[in-house]
Amino acid sequence: MGNTAGLVLAAGAGRRFGQPKALVQYDGESLLDRAVATLRNGGCRQVLAVLGAGAEQALSAATEAFTPVLNRRWGQGLSTSLKAGLAAVPARYDGVVVTLVDQPRVEAEAVRLLIAAAAEGATVAIATYAGRRGHPMYFAREHLDGIAEGATGDRGARDFIAANPDLVREIACPGDPIDVDTPADLAALQHPSPA
Repeated sequence: MGNTAGLVLAAGAGRRFGQPKALVQYDGESLLDRAVATLRNGGCRQVLAVLGAGAEQALSAATEAFTPVLNRRWGQGLSTSLKAGLAAVPARYDGVVVTLVDQPRVEAEAVRLLIAAAAEGATVAIATYAGRRGHPMYFAREHLDGIAEGATGDRGARDFIAANPDLVREIACPGDPIDVDTPADLAALQHPSPA
């Protein structure tokens, strides 16, 4: 399946939700455990998770195995988590698949498809859903420094991607990248309205 690591960004306080989203329960498991399992089941050989707010609770509650990366600067935006996570990816990996903790409908098949694209030569691969870009995203090791340098505030890899459109391979994926930002979002996923 390739020599790829996985990275979950899970450091935020989840202010709109009322608690760190890494701790939120969905379908009998935490969003953190779910994201870690998605990456592992998709073919990532090692999964790292960037923790910040509620890190101790998240670590003690986790049932999935992952390598924790502590981001003490999590309050300064998503970019600090991305930088910490990319810097922690062991040198033995050729690239990394990055996902967000608050998207529980992302599927392992999306991760598999990105890793397959990397095996075919893609150095930046982005999952798309009905033609719209989302997560997860794959980045080859050769781009990690450039992505980290361009990440600021709550802007992660966006500026690097915008500056290098020729590198990007879009991969149509199954699943749904919907964000769980509030308790109402979670309730809507667990109890969808009848069509």
